[in-house]
Amino acid sequence: NSFVTRTNTCGELRSAHVGQKVTLYGWVQYQRQGLFLVLRDFQGLTQIIIPQDEAHSHVKELLSSASAESVVRVTGTVSPRPPGQENPKMPTGEIEVKAETAEILNSCKKLPFEIKDFIKKSEALRMQYRYLDLRSVRLQSNLRLRSGMVMRMREYLCNLHGFVDVETPTLFKRTPGGAKEFLVPSREAGKFYSLPQSPQQFKQLLMVGGLDRYFQVARCYRDEGSRPDRQPEFTQIDIEMSFVDQAGIQRLIEGLLQHSWPEERGSIMTPFPSMTYEEALAEYGTDKPDTRFGMKIVDISDVLQGSDIHFVKNALSYPHGSIRAICIPQGVRYLANKDLESLKESAKSQFNQEIMEMIRRPDGSLKSLLTKLLGEKEQSELIQALNMQEGDVVLLAAGEHKQVCSALGTLRLLSANLLEAAGLALRDPTAFHFLWVVDFPLFLPKAENPTELESAHHPFTAPHPADTSLLYSDPTKVRSQHYDLVLNGNEVGGGSIRIHSAEQQRFVLEKVLKEDSEVLSHLIEALEFGAPPHGGIALGLDRLISVIVDAPSIRDVIAFPKSFRGRDLMGNAPDYVTSEELEPYHIQVSWPLEEKEAKKN
Repeated sequence: NSFVTRTNTCGELRSAHVGQKVTLYGWVQYQRQGLFLVLRDFQGLTQIIIPQDEAHSHVKELLSSASAESVVRVTGTVSPRPPGQENPKMPTGEIEVKAETAEILNSCKKLPFEIKDFIKKSEALRMQYRYLDLRSVRLQSNLRLRSGMVMRMREYLCNLHGFVDVETPTLFKRTPGGAKEFLVPSREAGKFYSLPQSPQQFKQLLMVGGLDRYFQVARCYRDEGSRPDRQPEFTQIDIEMSFVDQAGIQRLIEGLLQHSWPEERGSIMTPFPSMTYEEALAEYGTDKPDTRFGMKIVDISDVLQGSDIHFVKNALSYPHGSIRAICIPQGVRYLANKDLESLKESAKSQFNQEIMEMIRRPDGSLKSLLTKLLGEKEQSELIQALNMQEGDVVLLAAGEHKQVCSALGTLRLLSANLLEAAGLALRDPTAFHFLWVVDFPLFLPKAENPTELESAHHPFTAPHPADTSLLYSDPTKVRSQHYDLVLNGNEVGGGSIRIHSAEQQRFVLEKVLKEDSEVLSHLIEALEFGAPPHGGIALGLDRLISVIVDAPSIRDVIAFPKSFRGRDLMGNAPDYVTSEELEPYHIQVSWPLEEKEAKKN
């Protein structure tokens, strides 16, 4: 209550305050028949008794007429609630304030929705009136938890470990590869700035500059169009260090998260477990596994390789062919036929992957189209390999290794959703399972032209020390020194040890990626002036907080988010500008015909 004219907040009064005269400010949560109202501020609720005597008739008239969400000041005396009227669900439930004077500071017009967490509101309406949505307990709690975590992160990095907080520019130039960047026109004809996807180049240049340890709560920008649960502008905890290896970065981040972790969410154990990219793909079908539950992908190629089944022989004839399966516990009980058909359809539509199902009956036998083609020995080995219990359902896929694993990884998550919707507790919402994923490939074939390569992450990632020679002979086989941090199946961080040799950086850009290295000449030249070995990481703050608070969307942990189409529905941005405003930037807009007509009207 420092610096303000209230004596207390609406969430702090207790029995110990009885008899004290207090002044409260807040919003009218609700009012009951001119007898009492509940006043709310950022910290909680207090019940205000409206006086009924003639001497305070003006106070009664004023408070009785106050509409919901009007802002009022109330001065009065703290009293104990009458016996039997205490409210144990309210922290202030033992007391009430008997109003003596009051003032409506600002009345509220008819609301577009009620300010209550349990009231269903469309997301578009919430974002149009975001300033009202921010009054909800949930958003207030999320933003305060976020603020507290960031403060403790600053303390850990700057006060305890000597990091320097540096702001880097947001007007820069285009970076080759990666996500699309927002362009910003300049007054030089034909020349544009670019908003950085991350401070990647600047933090490396800070290491060349000898800063040793850099940190920033960085605003980043990506023009990714209409992608659900992504934001065109987002926040990273951005970190870079000199003379560090992968293990050093991992230890730093584990300590950082332990130090900043919210007390009310329990404690987290370190070190975090680690898994290679290949292991993650083989066991979970994804590079961001949710390890809170089992249902791992099992390789059953060895069990079936001796059979004469056509699709088995066909699958195993591929250079990277395999037969794999997942076992859905109690699938017979919790999944309907339509659920199984939906799972198979998802694999077909997303991955062009056929799925075969097997069920273990109560008598222990298998029900499947496959059973006629398998001997008793093979059936027994399958049951053992998959640890099938009575009532379990197995989904089996055969074909190229990566496609099979990716399809089963998706079905694993979809199955978990279906099981939980049917009432089987599978993933503990209060559990936090961190995981490091390491040894990613350095390069991947381009989707549009598989004969060309692109960086799996970005072109500044150093190759794995054991694979450096392969960079020059067979770059497709090179592992990177990249590492991702995964939490409950969400990627919440990623980083790498960087290339610090100008010669190697030029080779990667020009010979492997076929990019024009001139765009990055400033960085390559900097590497020629005694660049130290360095590496770093960025934590996605929005995603991290949303997982911690179990928010349905990252928009619930950002004060003023954009819609999934990238629009600000409150301020109606982006918006048109006049041709006169565009003139200094040498830009003319070529309007589609329908938009020309719309502007005329």
